[in-house]
Amino acid sequence: MRVLVAGASGFIGTALTARLRDDGHEVLRLVRRRAEAADEVSWSPASGIIDFTVMDRVDAVVNLSGASLAHLPWTKRYRREILDSRIGATRTLADAMRKAANPPTVFLSGAAVGVYGDRPGELLTEASSPGTGFLADVVQRWEQAAALAPAATRTVTFRSGIVIGRGGAMQRISTLTKLGASGRLGTGGQHWPWIALDDEVGALVHLLGSDLSGSVNLVGPTPATADQVLAKLAAKLHRPYAMHVSEKLLDTALGVAAQELLLASQKVRPKRLLEDGYEFSCRTIDEAIDAMLSGSAARA
Repeated sequence: MRVLVAGASGFIGTALTARLRDDGHEVLRLVRRRAEAADEVSWSPASGIIDFTVMDRVDAVVNLSGASLAHLPWTKRYRREILDSRIGATRTLADAMRKAANPPTVFLSGAAVGVYGDRPGELLTEASSPGTGFLADVVQRWEQAAALAPAATRTVTFRSGIVIGRGGAMQRISTLTKLGASGRLGTGGQHWPWIALDDEVGALVHLLGSDLSGSVNLVGPTPATADQVLAKLAAKLHRPYAMHVSEKLLDTALGVAAQELLLASQKVRPKRLLEDGYEFSCRTIDEAIDAMLSGSAARA
């Protein structure tokens, strides 16, 4: 396949691009500057500018664009960037596909498990209703933008959890852990949906060739709490896990980001992905952390 990737230089995009090329696919990368290489296509998602004819030359589009959720704190201005960066990029891609004479056959567009909100005690699948809160609103609007793609294009919105790999949110968590500044966040019993980088990439490759459309949860098959994730990492790094940061302190320091990223409980199951036959390389948080620390996660 010839695959157009938005966000190819990011944490997930870099690993996905390498995997696709290893598998024999051709990758075109969207860049927010003048294109300099043969595999680059220039665009300006904030302005809605892209050469829509590129859509006639590709079989698939993968949208990984969006301001990082790991960037803290979430000021009012940054919350606007989180929303606008996702909506602008997704609408630009969908509009370009609608203008193409022969649009791509598949569109994989990013989303997040934040759509479910804080749901302690519930087992969440793709059939679960959206929750409430800032991220729930962002993801719903993000997925609505992806739905503007042409009817001829199979569209999947993949709802990712915390990606366990050397980048993204885990990079900051690993740094703090190595410094000995790790410990329980709130009660520690809140469920953190996670997925190994190798499976995030593997699931995207799987979805390119699947018949699935609509929302698909990209999370590991074995749920884990925040305590389990953080304590396992500390143990693997031989660092202490003795601190305790109260919910009140987290809320004071980080506000909305604390409530929606660190303290929200989401026990999410990858129901549709499992039913479609995807086989996880890392089925537990232990395996995912081992893969991250050994550098084996995602063939890159």
